[in-house]
Order: sequence, then C-alpha cells, then structure tokens
Amino acid sequence: MKKVGLLGGTFDPPHYGHLLIGEEVYNKLDLDEVWFIPSFEPPHKDKATTSASNRIAMVEAAIHDNPHFKLNTIEVERSEKSYTIHTIEVLQEQYPNITFYFIIGADMVEYLPNWYDIDRLMEKIKFVGVKRADYQLNTDYPVIEVDIPGLEISSTLIRDRIAQGESINYLTPPQVIDLIKEAQLYGKK
Repeated sequence: MKKVGLLGGTFDPPHYGHLLIGEEVYNKLDLDEVWFIPSFEPPHKDKATTSASNRIAMVEAAIHDNPHFKLNTIEVERSEKSYTIHTIEVLQEQYPNITFYFIIGADMVEYLPNWYDIDRLMEKIKFVGVKRADYQLNTDYPVIEVDIPGLEISSTLIRDRIAQGESINYLTPPQVIDLIKEAQLYGKK
C-alpha cells in the first residue's frame, strides 16, 4: 500500500511553515507523497481572503520543485464548506490502495473533539499531529506525533506584513511572492 500524507488548509498564502511540515512528516513517517489540499471554505476558520484559483496557483508555485509534494483540489472542486470526513470518503473510494495520513497542527489536535463526525473519521484515517512549542498534543484520540523544528510563520503574518508594506522575503518561496505581486493580493506590495 502506498502511504500518502494529506495536508489541508486555506493556504492563503502558503509559506515555508507548510512546506516544512510536509517535508518533516514525509521523512519521519516514510511516506510516498504529501498532497496539499486547499480548502474552498474551511469549517473552522473564516473564509479565505483570496480566490481559490489564486490559492491553487500559489500552492503549485510553492511545491513545484519537490517531487513528492502534489496538489489535490478535491475540496475546491466541491465549492462549498468541506468536512474532512467527506474528503476522506471520496479519496478512499478513488484510491483504495493508498493509506492516508491526515496531517494537522497541534492547535487542531486540541480541537478534534469538535470536528464533524470525528468518531467515524477516526475509524477511517490516521491522524498525524505536528508538535509546536506553544501547544501540547493533549487528546484522547489516537494521534501519531511528529516533532518539527520551530518556525513561527503564519499566513496571517504574511498578509499583515504585505498590508503594512513590509518584506515577506524568506517567509514564503520567491515564486509565491511573484504571484502575490502579479495578482496584487493582500494590499500593498
């Protein structure tokens, strides 16, 4: 069976923190691939500030040089609020010979009891909790823990820096910065 990590998110914009998480989990769990899955409308966050097509283009740019990173647009194609259980059921039907690992941050591990249909979801997939310095992986659910180096970057930080006219160099790949400038995303450039 092929082993694939799933890293979902708004990716508004994607940044080096996302890439580091994907790479660390890929290596530590000996995965075959990591699929980045941009959400159309995440159930636990505010709506994205940019269009799905812009976010897809930015993810493609961010992962283009990593052969084991792939883009999967299943949630964007659904064009509505996406619940993980629905995404997993479709993926397992489409790819019956793949074992999926759903990668989440420590903040989401603590939020697991609030996930839609979490008990059924736990029967279908393995969760991987990425440990960060400011969170403990406190949960009664079975979660594979992966430590990653600390990298305090967030999409919000990047959007705020752009809006204030500050540099975002070394926070996200240059190809993503080029797309942000070209499409005039997030305010000042």
